[in-house]
Amino acid sequence: MPFNINHIHLKATDPKVVADWWVKAFNFTIVSDTVRDVGDRFVACRSENGITVNISGARTGETLGPGDANAHEGLEHFGFDSDNLEADLARLTGLGAVLLQAPPPPSTPPVQRICFIRCPDNIRIELIQRPPAA
Repeated sequence: MPFNINHIHLKATDPKVVADWWVKAFNFTIVSDTVRDVGDRFVACRSENGITVNISGARTGETLGPGDANAHEGLEHFGFDSDNLEADLARLTGLGAVLLQAPPPPSTPPVQRICFIRCPDNIRIELIQRPPAA
């Protein structure tokens, strides 16, 4: 049996507000929105390529530690492909993301370009623009 990634789980102070942001920012679909027996609001989402991303708040009696969108040990970020970094950065910062590392300028010949942003609840995201196929 292959070890497929089952899901990504994000914690948020307001899971619905954060899920709505991901819907606008990356075309996620909200699959369900419930309050679980453990007391947290649990919003299940799906990315355009079918990855499940769950967003939940604190469970009863649980205190969430602060997020950290800087480079750090552990799960540090996840990445999204982009066809146009400048256009996506403009759109995402318009939705409240913060640019952490700007992309390098376009070059000839084209090379892979990346940048990093901070999203709601201090989630670190990498945007990746690959060169056109030869």
